[in-house]
Amino acid sequence: MAVVVEIGQSRRDNIKRALDQLTTLVADDLKRVNQVIVDKMDSPVALIPQLAGHIIAAGGKRLRPLITLAAADLCGYQGDRHVSLAACVEFIHTATLLHDDVVDDSDLRRGQDSAKAVWGNQASVLVGDFLFSRSFQLMVQDGSLRVLKILSDASATIAEGEVMQLMTTNDTETSEAAYMDVIRAKTAKLFAAAAEIGAVVAERPAAEGEALESYGMNFGIAFQLVDDVLDYSAEQAQLGKTIGDDFREGKITLPVVLAWRRGTAAERDFWRRTLETMEQQDGDLDHAIALMNKYNALSDTIERSRHYGSIARDALGIFPETETKRALVNLIDFCIDRAY
Repeated sequence: MAVVVEIGQSRRDNIKRALDQLTTLVADDLKRVNQVIVDKMDSPVALIPQLAGHIIAAGGKRLRPLITLAAADLCGYQGDRHVSLAACVEFIHTATLLHDDVVDDSDLRRGQDSAKAVWGNQASVLVGDFLFSRSFQLMVQDGSLRVLKILSDASATIAEGEVMQLMTTNDTETSEAAYMDVIRAKTAKLFAAAAEIGAVVAERPAAEGEALESYGMNFGIAFQLVDDVLDYSAEQAQLGKTIGDDFREGKITLPVVLAWRRGTAAERDFWRRTLETMEQQDGDLDHAIALMNKYNALSDTIERSRHYGSIARDALGIFPETETKRALVNLIDFCIDRAY
């Protein structure tokens, strides 16, 4: 049996409070973001709002738009542009989820049937394309070439990250550096863009935009590293999917990279059989987790996430102490504490 990391009630409460704190601070703007999302999902083609609504309503935390709203508040922004741009960020994220589930052949998304499982590959890809198109309409509507560059660059980088991940799948000799390149592109880049545009709409100095970009990038890296750990150590209710999905799909994540690097020749043969040739048997997932624990691959991945979390925390140092800044710092702890 796989070892499940239990979370104490007090720590669960602290994690929930960290996210609730930020959500409460931007609650009014978040309601407006949700209304923009509902309005822009509308289409005379009935399947589009039906499928898009399914995944958007599937229980996501809205982390990326929350960061956009908080970053704008941190920079003292008083206008409305951040609302539509936060919705734009969520559309980009949701489009990538629809495409990811097709590429990964995933039947679950946050513990529920994925859109791909309900409507099939073709509809999921096409509605994902629709949401990408809506996001670019929102960028154009905003009218800022700087915003358009940040978000369009992020969209292109995410696509590159997906292709890089496809290239490393089933390749047990993937280096840590190569894997970090994947998650910077696939996950962290959108967090970075989401944070940076808060400073852009507020017309703050370049240094503040760079600081928020660094916050988002390093938060995103820490977030993905914790996700890597959760796939081998969390209950489905916490993770939103079954344990070991990455393993069954042959994905090479950091815990695998570390266990491979530190293992014996015989143990590397195990990884080749299960992840390269995909000849998986009953008990292989449990053995994989045992090897990761033997070589501290899971705990060391969490330590890596703490490192990037510290960089994200330091990036906010140039901003004055406010409730919003404290909430963004606490969000880092929320991200990492999910692993416990």
